Amino acid sequence: MIVVPGPASTSLGQTIAEKLNAKVVSVNLKQFPDGEYCLRFEGELDGEEVVVVQSTGPPQDTNVLQLLLMLDAAKEMGAKKVTTVVPYLAFARQDKRFLSGEVISAETLVKLIEACGTDRFITVNIHSENTLKCFRTPTENLSAITSLAEYFKNRGLDGAFSLSPDKGAIKWAEEADKVLGGGFGWLKKERDRYTGEIKVEEKSLNVQGTDVIVFDDIISTGGTIARAVKMLKTQGARRVYAACVHPLLIGEATQKILQNGAEEIVGTDSIPTSVRTVSLAPLIAEALAR
Repeated sequence: MIVVPGPASTSLGQTIAEKLNAKVVSVNLKQFPDGEYCLRFEGELDGEEVVVVQSTGPPQDTNVLQLLLMLDAAKEMGAKKVTTVVPYLAFARQDKRFLSGEVISAETLVKLIEACGTDRFITVNIHSENTLKCFRTPTENLSAITSLAEYFKNRGLDGAFSLSPDKGAIKWAEEADKVLGGGFGWLKKERDRYTGEIKVEEKSLNVQGTDVIVFDDIISTGGTIARAVKMLKTQGARRVYAACVHPLLIGEATQKILQNGAEEIVGTDSIPTSVRTVSLAPLIAEALAR
């Protein structure tokens, strides 16, 4: 097996390869003055099982195009099998037409990935699992929530209350609670389809004097998590932590969450940020070894 760490996931790809004891073929990235770029594999792929690791966080367009170029080139260079590992899949939130005339970005992206020759697709905590139904090739949606919960347990937060920011994400709070054992719950939020504004409804929770961890798949602008943290602190929670698989943390998201009372933000290395505390490498390597 050969692991190719893409430009957006160099460190994560290298760590996955180490855990699999697999050979690494690096990618040389050359950018031209006009912004265009050229990728070059620094090794042979002919006849090999190849794993391309490339997250598609911001800048999404660049990282998606680089992923497609690598997949297409790997097949053209004779790879026997290509497994695509995209820890964070961009555009997965637009998996259906919410308003008349909208594009269905997730479907388009799946078509492109398959057209470029992937034989197997692996992602982590995809925002909408409906996106995976668009694939004809085998797919796996891994969950890093248990890994995040185990991190907190090892930090002495065994027995913490697990909270999801909305009922649709209750499965993540349930998954975390299997590790932490302090009970779980959810909040109610509504998104304006035109403006994108999110409102979190006030909800009474039995959290007086307890530690609470808010689990989410993505933290983008941080508005939802900040409101949740503030609500929990108002209701007497002792300590509140924010945990997410994909820490996009756009703009002042980090400051917003911490200023509202969070002790810490803990994320994975699906995206290279300052809060990438928990590595996805063991989880992904285990899936690849199956």
